[in-house]
Amino acid sequence: MAKPKKPHLANCGRTLVEALFRAQDQEVMRQFKDRLETQNRRQQLAQLCGVHDEALLDHLIALDVQPEAVAAIAAIPLVVVAWADWTVQDAERKAIIQAAEASGVTSQDGRYPILEYWLSKRPKPELLEAWKHYIAALCRQLSREEVETLKHDLLDRARQVAEAAGGILGYGNKVSAQEQAVLQTLEQAFG
Repeated sequence: MAKPKKPHLANCGRTLVEALFRAQDQEVMRQFKDRLETQNRRQQLAQLCGVHDEALLDHLIALDVQPEAVAAIAAIPLVVVAWADWTVQDAERKAIIQAAEASGVTSQDGRYPILEYWLSKRPKPELLEAWKHYIAALCRQLSREEVETLKHDLLDRARQVAEAAGGILGYGNKVSAQEQAVLQTLEQAFG
């Protein structure tokens, strides 16, 4: 039986080393892509809900909270507050659109179809109930600090909508009793 030639062993060694580095390169590339994807998802979530706390955003990503869900948890409070007194005033409509734009929600040819639908047709109570259940479930997965950050950011925007059209000639209490009741309902959902 003849002994294998040394060049064959050297070629095999090169192949082994190349395979090792290829595997390492693939792992490094995967980690790089994962970081980019996390950064992109973090930016998407931040734009949609207005939360900029990176730890909270990373936790939402780890929980696999989808951008559509974040958009819903950010928009629904605005809409239900606007409808609290059974009519949406122009100032409230503008405040909601501004909040959407500030969150990075882009228009479709100058329109916001879902928001416009909700602003023209009062949402059924089931929408708020679904929101409350989702928030309660989400809060059970978050730390107390994360819950407070999320609550603060979402309720501040809802309060801005409530204050947009209130008072008489811009004076007095800007938040109606109905709007205040909705704001309290929203706050209670956070536990």
